[in-house]
Amino acid sequence: MFETSRSILHGAKTPRRRVVIGLVALYLCRMAAAQDLAPRAYIISPIHSNAVVTSYSFFTGNLDFAGGLPITDATATANVGNLSYTHLFNAFGRTANLTLALPYGQANFKGAVLGNQTNVYRSGLLDSVYRFSVNLVGGPAMGPRDYLKWRQKTLVGVSIRVMAPTGQYDSTKLINFGANRWGFKPEVGLSRRWGHWVLDAYGGAWFYTTNAKFFSQNQYNPGITAQNQAPIGAFEGHLSYDVKPRLWVSFDGNFWFGGKTSLNGVQNPATEQNNSRLGGTVSVPITKHQAMKCSYNNGAYIKYGGDFQNITVGWQYSWLGRPN
Repeated sequence: MFETSRSILHGAKTPRRRVVIGLVALYLCRMAAAQDLAPRAYIISPIHSNAVVTSYSFFTGNLDFAGGLPITDATATANVGNLSYTHLFNAFGRTANLTLALPYGQANFKGAVLGNQTNVYRSGLLDSVYRFSVNLVGGPAMGPRDYLKWRQKTLVGVSIRVMAPTGQYDSTKLINFGANRWGFKPEVGLSRRWGHWVLDAYGGAWFYTTNAKFFSQNQYNPGITAQNQAPIGAFEGHLSYDVKPRLWVSFDGNFWFGGKTSLNGVQNPATEQNNSRLGGTVSVPITKHQAMKCSYNNGAYIKYGGDFQNITVGWQYSWLGRPN
């Protein structure tokens, strides 16, 4: 969640070879959903606050399939740009917010499949994401004047994130940036402040609908294949420190598990994930309306999937009411 500047308040985010590489691409396209590291996501701001955030993320690293697929020396790099808008409002006396996000990606995949080297390039729109969050404890809806007097202690909130099938998808091709299905993530979040220190902890799970046409009606698969994925449980924690107002640093970590995939009802146990990432974030104010945020994270424990290094740089413009 973005934090509003108090200065703003005073002034007023071969077939088999192709199949295997396709699974690599699909994993990379979904990793942003499962591997969230978002400190201070449940800290509140005054109602009628708004923020536009543009960010760039770079991913690079190896892919480990734990012997579940005949692929070795697999690597991937990806560049993902994201544009999002957040608005805070009063929901039955509690602070609530709605965020809309639209990502665009470009990626290269390499790997040796059954001894044959394969390279794949893709670019296009990823699935759009929508998040609604509401505070339940510690964060009543406040205007600018009341917010200036308020001091955070314990906050508890809930959220629902929806991933819509709006990304580029062609069912005759195996590698797509869109997943051709809906994803839903209910989550509970806690934020507790002690002076300059803030501790955040979130727990939730991703649930997915069926991709009714996965790599179907083409020369390799003339029929229709349905793909399903089991839920993915996800936990996330952050410990951050306020150096001064709006300048803070955090230590970030997460763990997610589950997500076995099935094709036409036949499950592949080797696709179960039990992974974790660690990293850090720094947020730096530029002006009373603008801020920069930089983060880095890397795989701490990867049982199945991508062991990526990730660097993200974002710019935020925030305001109360109309932009000024």
